Amino acid sequence: MIRNCPICKTPVDSDNSEFPFCTERCRLLDLGAWASEKYVVSEQVFDEEELTEATRETVILDLPERDDSSN
Repeated sequence: MIRNCPICKTPVDSDNSEFPFCTERCRLLDLGAWASEKYVVSEQVFDEEELTEATRETVILDLPERDDSSN
């Protein structure tokens, strides 16, 4: 799979060990941008109140019995 490096836009193959970046330099530039807060998440992805109010449900699956007579 060929994608463009998110930093320099050079095409890079998914077989590259630095994927999705083309080089270690581009990977480190991206890491530095995150560390210096150049990138930000503009809004919450989920409402924290919904998480605390969420209830867990148990789902029981009725699976057919396994036939071991073929051994």
